[in-house]
Amino acid sequence: MTRTRKSFAFVLTLLIALTMVLAACGNDKKNAGASESPSGSAESTTTPKAEEPVELIWYTIGTPQKDVDKVMAEVSKYTKEKIGVTVKMTQIDWGDYSQKMQVLTASGTPMDILFTSSWAFDYVQNARKGAFLAIDDLLKNEGKGIVEALDPAFLEGSKVDGHNYGIPANKELPALEVWRFNKTLVDKYGLDIKGVQSLDSLEPLLKTIKEKEPGVVPFAMNKDYLPVLPYDYLISNLPMAVSLTSGDYKVIDVLETPEMKQALETMHKYYKAGYVSAEAATTTSLDDVQKSGKWLLDRAATTPFADNLWSTAYGYPVVSTPASESIVYNWSVMGSMQAISANSKHPEKAMEFLNLLNTDATLRNMVDSGIENVHYKKTEDNRMENLDESKNYDMPTFSLGNIMLTYLNPGDPANKWDEYKAFNAAGKPAPTLGFNFDTSKVTTELASIQNVKDEFWAALMTGTVDPNTYLPKAIDKFKAAGLDKVIAEAQSQLDEWRKTNK
Repeated sequence: MTRTRKSFAFVLTLLIALTMVLAACGNDKKNAGASESPSGSAESTTTPKAEEPVELIWYTIGTPQKDVDKVMAEVSKYTKEKIGVTVKMTQIDWGDYSQKMQVLTASGTPMDILFTSSWAFDYVQNARKGAFLAIDDLLKNEGKGIVEALDPAFLEGSKVDGHNYGIPANKELPALEVWRFNKTLVDKYGLDIKGVQSLDSLEPLLKTIKEKEPGVVPFAMNKDYLPVLPYDYLISNLPMAVSLTSGDYKVIDVLETPEMKQALETMHKYYKAGYVSAEAATTTSLDDVQKSGKWLLDRAATTPFADNLWSTAYGYPVVSTPASESIVYNWSVMGSMQAISANSKHPEKAMEFLNLLNTDATLRNMVDSGIENVHYKKTEDNRMENLDESKNYDMPTFSLGNIMLTYLNPGDPANKWDEYKAFNAAGKPAPTLGFNFDTSKVTTELASIQNVKDEFWAALMTGTVDPNTYLPKAIDKFKAAGLDKVIAEAQSQLDEWRKTNK
């Protein structure tokens, strides 16, 4: 017990004892523990006990940071005063998140808020499994600020069977893939990146770095790498897809397309040449190699002025050039979300916290950048610079809520968030935008397909194995696992959705 609580308990004991003595002496007042005010009304002589704050348990994605508990202690001081909650955050590393969260939610591990998305701990599938609470009423009551802050397309586009189960981060709507380059190496060797877009066009740059910088990874990637192809995947990193260009709305096995075969052959050539790390197919995070600066290029989804953000985070200049068109997919609308666990004991408080996180700049920047004058310093009202301690608290901004509340970084223009709105407006809708495949009739087949994916996918996509040998094996095994049945079911649902939605 703290000193303050001990003092309160001591005073309370004296008051109770005094009341009992007065009663024993014949005091006939009816209200024990009360005294007459000068006006004759009864006033309580005891102080009402303050409610204990609710602790919210938050699971989110990202490389675990050294100072996360230190920052959450400061966050909790702020949220305790604002809404009567404290926050305990647990981070799970990128490559482990989906699997570990499946185990934790299935076992009933206590949690209130959890990160979900189209690509990690699948939002649609887990909403249908009952992992998340439907939040329609909570949004109307405790989440009004979120509704006002978000582009309506986010909440409308992230409904599952007519209900909202998660809060999308207010960020970019479309997906625009870029090749990112370590500018230090680009400048050192005079590399021309202006004409780079296709996978094959990377080869001269990769060759130069392989020959001249033996300690550098020319092409950095992890096990989730997927070549840029003109297809819209119905489930992230599984082979059911619809062409972005044909207009035929046919669900196909993307592994059987000529575009995929060519991309995998190119990747295998790069792997054999030593442009790709030998451990790429088992690598879960690029955090270490990116912080070290020992890489030439990788691929990422971009946002307006993302080069500034990446350069600030890594401590050296990063530049990028487009690798794809700007397309609004289901997975980009659902690319970063916070859900409330179906097992949460405090759903209203969880929504209050998420509402504050998405509307209060002080809280949003504390969660994102850490403690002011420890991890960062403000240079203007809405600008900041990282301090040396930021290396102990380097969070993935996109995964934490409304990014349009975050302070501007050095080099960011004053109109950054206006540019975000223009960027969102320029995205082209994917053919299946708004269609969510209901997998309930093919769960057995999908489980088998997932096993085949675990066996072949990462090795093929990273070029680790020869596609001339392993691609036919993978295609046959996916078919044996029931892929054709899944494609037929998806096609039936897509056709019906098109009739309904014209």
